[in-house]
Amino acid sequence: MALPTQQIGSIPRPAYVLDALSRFANGELDKAKLDEVTEAAVNETIDRLIAIGSPQVTDGEQSKSSFATYPLTNLTNLAPDGVVIPFADGHQRQLPLLTGGPFRYGQHAVDFLTKALAHSSVPVKQAVIAPSALSLLYPAAGIGGYSRDAFIADLLDEAEADIRQCLDAGADVVQLDFTEGRLSLKLDPSGGVLDQFVELNNQVLARFSAAERARIGLHTCPGGDQDSTHSLDVDYADLLPKLFGINVGNVYVQLASEADPDRVLRIIAENLRDDQRIFVGVIDPIDPVVETPEQVRDRVLAAARQLPPDRLGSTDDCGFSPFADDTSTSRETAFAKIAARIQGTQLASEALGV
Repeated sequence: MALPTQQIGSIPRPAYVLDALSRFANGELDKAKLDEVTEAAVNETIDRLIAIGSPQVTDGEQSKSSFATYPLTNLTNLAPDGVVIPFADGHQRQLPLLTGGPFRYGQHAVDFLTKALAHSSVPVKQAVIAPSALSLLYPAAGIGGYSRDAFIADLLDEAEADIRQCLDAGADVVQLDFTEGRLSLKLDPSGGVLDQFVELNNQVLARFSAAERARIGLHTCPGGDQDSTHSLDVDYADLLPKLFGINVGNVYVQLASEADPDRVLRIIAENLRDDQRIFVGVIDPIDPVVETPEQVRDRVLAAARQLPPDRLGSTDDCGFSPFADDTSTSRETAFAKIAARIQGTQLASEALGV
């Protein structure tokens, strides 16, 4: 069997989707028409991924406004002034704040998965936001009549449902996006917030069987938005030992854009559990230069020198457009990079004899 290779998630949306999203936001397009446009983009995305040889696909998050905020769709108990996420180039993203309970998802990821499964002839992977990220919605000052404990109880139920619905609907893998893990160490170098995140995610994962957790993964990266990151300067040595304590079967680690990937591989080798498969990032979505298959091959082989090949796979460092309005990477570049990953991983498989 060849080494597995998987996409993280988002692909830049076509211009017609960006135009439709803008018109919908301005009240010039109804929801039914927007759904028609985004479904066309999902189908086109899946067709192109299959055409370049992807053994597993995602919908490219064509109909998500962002990887993190889809559960907040149509919620009315939110205020705009939540946690600020600063990026290295000076721009920011900001989460909303919850203003009242109970907390319920306005949309679940299975809505996206069902449409992708209906069109795909190969297995489909579904990304979901980790509950740790959504825990940031609760205000530090609290909410009258709705305690943090009550919020966390609701969040755990909703996060479980988000994952379970996807598994039950036939997702090949469900991936928890955990970019806030590395960011937490920048905001709180003591690691206290990271410990809370790990505990919260494990509380949800404890509700799944070992067989189910083998189909659940966790992705970590330093953020990727408008060709910038929010926590690339945070040492992986402070994150990875705790991250591998999260009870998932697959771990996706950004690596191609690391300054010293061999050092990171040594840390991974020291912490990878026997029940986990590691997918190392071999494609840098921020770098405008398209990697060659040979570069990808060499990155995979470097990982195989320190990690067991039978528990190794390849991936992209991050999604190519986690926020819909991020057009810093073109759609064509993204597909070219994915094709290089697929071809390079095959070359590595042949070199390793797997």
